[in-house]
Amino acid sequence: MTKLWGGRFKKGLANSAEALSYSMEADKRLYPYDIKVNMAHVKALQAAGILSQDEASALSEALEDLLARFADDYMDAELPDEDIHSCVERLLVERCGDLGKKLHTGKSRNDQVATDARLLVKDEIDQIDGLLQGFLKSLLNLAKANQEIVFPGFTHLQVAQPIMFAHHILAYIEKFQRDRERLQDARKRADFCPLGSAAMAGSNYPLDRDLLAKELGFAGVTQNSMDAVSDRDFILETLSALAIAMAHMSQLCEELIFWSSPVVGFITIGDDFTTGSSIMPQKKNPDMAELVRGKTGKFLGAFVGLHELMKGLPLTYNRDMQEDKPYLYESVDTFKLVLDCFTEMMPTITLNKAAIDESLTKGHICATEIADYLVIKGVPFRDAHEITGQVVQYADEKGMTLDQISVSEYQNFSDAIAADIQDVLTCDKAVARKALVGGTAPSQVAAQIQRLEGLL
Repeated sequence: MTKLWGGRFKKGLANSAEALSYSMEADKRLYPYDIKVNMAHVKALQAAGILSQDEASALSEALEDLLARFADDYMDAELPDEDIHSCVERLLVERCGDLGKKLHTGKSRNDQVATDARLLVKDEIDQIDGLLQGFLKSLLNLAKANQEIVFPGFTHLQVAQPIMFAHHILAYIEKFQRDRERLQDARKRADFCPLGSAAMAGSNYPLDRDLLAKELGFAGVTQNSMDAVSDRDFILETLSALAIAMAHMSQLCEELIFWSSPVVGFITIGDDFTTGSSIMPQKKNPDMAELVRGKTGKFLGAFVGLHELMKGLPLTYNRDMQEDKPYLYESVDTFKLVLDCFTEMMPTITLNKAAIDESLTKGHICATEIADYLVIKGVPFRDAHEITGQVVQYADEKGMTLDQISVSEYQNFSDAIAADIQDVLTCDKAVARKALVGGTAPSQVAAQIQRLEGLL
């Protein structure tokens, strides 16, 4: 096949060089964007007087037909082309003859692939945002269904303070909401059209770049042709946002794995999202959560890989940049698959209230309530902390829980303690007192659920 660049070469590429350099298999995914970019370019060429109305109509009709046929006729075919741009041009020339050779007037593969990639990133972010909303709704429903459950809160994976289970789940919704915002920020910076930048210096032809941007649905045009063809920040930002989102997903997976262990027994995950053992018939393994936790490293790897690819490149386009899309494809495809799976998995999770209630009797979970009680009675906090530590030590030595210690025993530790000490030693009352905005009190949890329902 004739190359787009072959005129000054006496010999074609060696087979091994073709195998190394051709990107057609990866580029197939760009076909709808590449064809649409060409459609917009035809309109700009006609407006600039470079194509007649008849020529523009013929090219537009051929491109529309190619767009309709490509998935059926070419996606599964072994194509001989170097990349998607040369493929589309070849197919157009086969249909339109010499007229098809006019299509590349005033543009380069450099500004064309940059435009294709921006269109793809915008679409992928929109798809991911829709899936993220669905996943967050499934988390919100899990929180609502268990809104009355008091749950052990941890720091350092040690029992810390009682919380509402719903409050714990809502914490993840906040994290994933920030992920949505980061992806939308990346989309904003992808929303500028590079077409018209040509190879790197701009085009010699009077192309209406604002027309091109409007035709392709961009918010505006890039302002520097050299930056336009060399910029892959919008992919880096997307990969960064996805890596952070997967870190949050991995944190959630770790907790689901921990909670579902029979040793803990807080939750049960549905059979359709767990697997068994080939040798131990009693096992019910949280494999989906483990797999997602395992895949998280790839997302950071994709970001670091593209970051390192770009960091040493001089302006403007370099062929290294051909390697950007595989990083992007794997990350967006995997993340969408994870969201699909976990949106379906969340409704299968059930809570074991008996195991949760039993856990609340361990680790002196209301100890901080005693310290705060003493502060309210006028004891300086540092002294209150010390006194409470002594009470905990006493309880450990006696094998007692804090609510099993009598008032008279408490009074051995401080004269400030009265009979109302018993009022602070239940988990229900402990969570109810955390009624500041953002706290775990049932009233605050209900308010946050209402806010998030409106947001989602």
